[in-house]
Amino acid sequence: MGVASVAFHLRHIARSLDRLLTYAEGAPLSAQQIAAQKSEMDASETPAEIFAELEAALKRSEARILDHAMASLQNSAYWEQARSVGSRQLPTTLGGLLVHVADHTQRHVGQAITTAKQVAD
Repeated sequence: MGVASVAFHLRHIARSLDRLLTYAEGAPLSAQQIAAQKSEMDASETPAEIFAELEAALKRSEARILDHAMASLQNSAYWEQARSVGSRQLPTTLGGLLVHVADHTQRHVGQAITTAKQVAD
């Protein structure tokens, strides 16, 4: 198995944020999200396009997460709401899913940095 490119990790961060937050909102993935997931390994975008997608995704994700934070102020059990993830509908809670958003994003940031350092050497 080869090493994934820095571009893959940046695209994956942007697109997985969207998918995971969709699950956090209790919604299924759209056909567009599924198609975007399948194209994460494609190498057709320029670095500027990849960074623009990432920046836009981070801004949208911030707003979506803030919506959860505001809603939780009105409901102490908010974070314990049941959610499911993926085609297998794996069970979790809203709070657990949001923690996974942070953990998953951090992991791919680290992989992108490590890959970039290997390529630079």
